Amino acid sequence: MSRVRVATWNINSVRLRIDQVARFVAESGTDVLCLQEIKCLEDQFPRNAFAEMGLPHLKVAGQKGWHGVAIASRLPIEQSQTFDACKLGHARCVSARVAGVDVQNFYIPAGGDVPDRVLNPKFDHKMDFYARLTETARGLDQSRPLLMCGDFNIAPSEYDVWNHRYMSKVVSHTPVEVETLNRLQAAGGFADVIRDAFPEPQKLASWWSYRAQDFRKSNRGLRLDHIWTSPGLTPAVVAGSATIHEPVRAWEQPSDHCPITVDLDV
Repeated sequence: MSRVRVATWNINSVRLRIDQVARFVAESGTDVLCLQEIKCLEDQFPRNAFAEMGLPHLKVAGQKGWHGVAIASRLPIEQSQTFDACKLGHARCVSARVAGVDVQNFYIPAGGDVPDRVLNPKFDHKMDFYARLTETARGLDQSRPLLMCGDFNIAPSEYDVWNHRYMSKVVSHTPVEVETLNRLQAAGGFADVIRDAFPEPQKLASWWSYRAQDFRKSNRGLRLDHIWTSPGLTPAVVAGSATIHEPVRAWEQPSDHCPITVDLDV
């Protein structure tokens, strides 16, 4: 048995923030790093930099200027069937098997501004993405060691948003989205390891808008980034290990998201 630290982080351009990635990996001791919004093609991904930081094993799904996801690992990775739920063919899903764990990394669509599938094609895309993932989750063997993570673009609880009443009318926390996320979680029996580590009513966030000069002072955060484990993996979660790395959001030229991590004994 070995201990593996898994992180997920919407980096909002991996090439722009490669020095921050290296700093985070060094300071956090991350073994498996799942990135979203890498915003580059696969042949533009800074592979040498990841090798130098000790994460030479890579799975990358890139797209020019938009989206893109990647998994970087200290440990060797094996192929895994990706839960590709994007009907538009965007680079939003990537997977790998690491230390016997199936890691599925997602950048789920934000959904635009209007929470209406008919009026807003972006919101329809988001809901369709979740419907496809939920159908996949229903067919899974729940004893399989599976970790699902990434930027899910939904804050599920009133304690995952800065203002529940206001945000209930804003895409990312509308009732239909919360119900959709809960349906996916129930379909796979997934544990929300961050919320389980920090029970309600504690407020949690992993994203803060760039519009605020001081994100801590404005304190308008949302918990959009998640790590979920299947029933077959949840017993491997190390108690007390789940962490939201909020200080990273205060680094120079940061992503608007901060990383979250969890340790597994596998």
